[in-house]
Parts: sequence; structure tokens; C-alpha cells
Amino acid sequence: MTLSILASVLLAVLPAQAGALTFTRPAGWTDRAPASSMRVAEFVVPKASGDAEDGELIVYYFGGTGGTVEANLQRWTTQFQSTAAPVRTTATVNGLQLTNLDVSGTYVAEVRPGATERHNKPDFRMRASVVETPRGPYFIKLTGPAATIDGASAAFDQFLKSLAFK
Repeated sequence: MTLSILASVLLAVLPAQAGALTFTRPAGWTDRAPASSMRVAEFVVPKASGDAEDGELIVYYFGGTGGTVEANLQRWTTQFQSTAAPVRTTATVNGLQLTNLDVSGTYVAEVRPGATERHNKPDFRMRASVVETPRGPYFIKLTGPAATIDGASAAFDQFLKSLAFK
């Protein structure tokens, strides 16, 4: 999907306000229909050799809400059982403030929001980012088997560098 088509789709899906977050899908990732209206975009990240499943990247937008940066980083961190400390970084991309999280271990997030059933996926990794825009925050999560996410890290970095608010 080209950037201009994606921007048109985003503007059609989101509430009528000035601007939207735009980005470029990395080569090799495939589009997947968003599972809810709160999901701006979803991509399948091909699994690495030896991994049992693909990774996924989801871009969320909650109409300008969704909690503070810190609340989201804390919630995402608790979706993993790990002895390693999560890594937090910040960056500015095309005038947008990004706060990033990298965490790995056993993925134990709720299967669905509010569900009591939880995933139990050892050796998983998540790279996530809160993107602050004039319309409010967007939330980006890249999740999957650790080897798949390791292999997709350069593409994810490229994806983040493509973010713009137009």
C-alpha cells in the first residue's frame, strides 16, 4: 500500500480532525484487515526460520485518549514475565515525540481485553512505541516470537522513521 493510499484510508477511518499519522509499510510485511475500529492498521510480519508463528504490528488510535505514556509502558511491561529489565528510549521523528519500549520473555497478555484467559508464549518479544501527535497519541506494537522480532528490528526502525503527521 502506498503512503498516499494509506493516508487516504486513515483520513477516511478516523474522526474528522486536521491531520493523521502516516507511515510506510516495510517490504515483506503484509496488510491485514484491522480487527476493530481502534486499530488504524495491522501488518503480518513473516516468521523467522524455526519460529512457529508470524509476528504482528498493530497501530492503535483511541480518538486522542488511551492513557498516559507511562501508563502504557507499565501495562505493556506487565504483559511479559521476564528477568531482564525492559529497555526504554525516546526519539523525535519528523517532529513527533516517540517513547519506545523493548521487552522480552514469556508473553502473558490477556487473550482479549478484559479476558481472564492469558497467553503463555515463552521466548517472545515486543517493541512498542507511543507516538505523540497533535491529535493525541497513537500506539504501535510489534509482537511475536523473539527471533522473528529480532529479524524484523531493522524494518521496524525504518517504519518508525517513516512516521509523519500530515
